[in-house]
Amino acid sequence: MGHWFNGSGFYGHNMTAHPLGWIFPVLFWVLVILGIIYFVKLLMGKSTHDDTALDILRRRYARGEISREEFIDLKKELSE
Repeated sequence: MGHWFNGSGFYGHNMTAHPLGWIFPVLFWVLVILGIIYFVKLLMGKSTHDDTALDILRRRYARGEISREEFIDLKKELSE
């Protein structure tokens, strides 16, 4: 049983056997790196994003959770 990379290619396969044999390992690592970047940005965005009450109210109105009249009334209450 050999190592996962024994010098002959990625996961022990000979990369010179096929002209595009290098593309799958490169694609794999690019996707791994992009996934890590995505999750780091996601985590950082949640920890530093502070929504105001008005932002939350606007989103609720945009999603249709509250009517226009409710939105106006609540907006007036928040501005007082």
